[in-house]
Amino acid sequence: MNRELKLLLGLVAAFLGLYYLPIDAPRFQGAIVESFRLAKWYAREHVLLCLVPAFFIAGAIGVFVRQAAVMKYFGPRAHKGLAYGVASVSGTILAVCSCTVLPLFGGIYMRGAGLGPAIAFLYSGPAINILAIVLTARVLGWELGVARAVGAVSFSVVIGLLMHLLFIQEERAKAAKVQDMYVGDDDGKDRPLWQVALYFLSMVGVLVFANWGKPMEAAGVWFAIYKAKWLVVVCFAALLGLCLWRFFRVRPAYIAVAALPAVVLGFAFPTHPVAAFAAGSAGLAALTFLGGAELKDWRDQTWGFAKQILPLLFMGVLAAGFFLGSPDSRDAGIVPNVWIQALVGDSPATLLSMIGKPEGTHVQWLEALWPVWTNFFASFTGALMYFATLTEVPIIRGLLDSGMGQGPALALLLAGPALSLPNMLVINSILGPRKTLTFVGLVVAMATITGILFGAIVK
Repeated sequence: MNRELKLLLGLVAAFLGLYYLPIDAPRFQGAIVESFRLAKWYAREHVLLCLVPAFFIAGAIGVFVRQAAVMKYFGPRAHKGLAYGVASVSGTILAVCSCTVLPLFGGIYMRGAGLGPAIAFLYSGPAINILAIVLTARVLGWELGVARAVGAVSFSVVIGLLMHLLFIQEERAKAAKVQDMYVGDDDGKDRPLWQVALYFLSMVGVLVFANWGKPMEAAGVWFAIYKAKWLVVVCFAALLGLCLWRFFRVRPAYIAVAALPAVVLGFAFPTHPVAAFAAGSAGLAALTFLGGAELKDWRDQTWGFAKQILPLLFMGVLAAGFFLGSPDSRDAGIVPNVWIQALVGDSPATLLSMIGKPEGTHVQWLEALWPVWTNFFASFTGALMYFATLTEVPIIRGLLDSGMGQGPALALLLAGPALSLPNMLVINSILGPRKTLTFVGLVVAMATITGILFGAIVK
């Protein structure tokens, strides 16, 4: 009966939603367009350059990284200082967004990593990008830059430890189960550590430099790296080809044929390197059909992550675009930007004027609660928005110029890059709803408290 009642209620809700759908409202129509605009932008800017390399790396973790090594350094019984120390600073190397980190997180978690270190990695991966920290300090001020760096590192450790403690019984059961399952079993993966390290270095290098963002100033070290990034990507791709030949016995002729389309497209369309990158990715996928059992397992693991994650990501991107708009037109979503700006300002004056209150009106209880509200709203909204790497800085610059307080700005910086609606959907498929809601709640709560304290200090 309960099942039938739920079905009936679902049908009634769907009927009412369709019956009252505001299809003629300009903002609703604009939000529909924005959802697809964001999905198109995401497909062009992030799937090929970010997710495809991340899927290959995650698949490689599942095949070539020994279970014993994961358990030793990241497992529930690993040395906490080492596990959390490595996980908390991983973002300085990876420079990934909240979606690109997901396959990597899934890879280490499914290989036996403890919940705490895995969560620390999940948060720190997109939050502690060294270029984003530098850009924050230069564009938003050194106070926000330093606060973001310190907050992100400490957040990853504290949230990881809290998740471990909150689910400690499950962690103990998982540790015992994994230890029993893999004692003395390394799946025959006796490949030397230096070979595995070189193999992963080649793929991580491709991921990092292919997504190296353009600095705001056309000078200096960061810009020099940006200008040379595709040459660096080619070098790491060549290193990957060398690894496939020497370590996995793929014939050089096969590697040359697989790389040929990428080379041709690279020379034919030098201003459109994504075409060559796509051809190279397709060539790598083809090579996995020409190797031994290890490469077949790598392909299967990579495809498994892609099947699990991509549909949820695209659903989340469509929803994020509908509610909040795309990066080029943030005010075109169903939620007007003016409301967001009014709800994160230094005072409730703008909000009071929007609801018709005379200028100069003071509401004591609202003013007393305003710092808590603005920081919570900034954290919560940031957790739902999708920020590509580095895009959060100009967006927050615009919000600060529109009256946003320093505290909410920091709260948004600490919650936004690490979370997004697409990100939450995928985490839920890996961890389940209880752990996902707990993780999101901890991020929002800590970002809110930190924003309140920071706002009080710099006021």
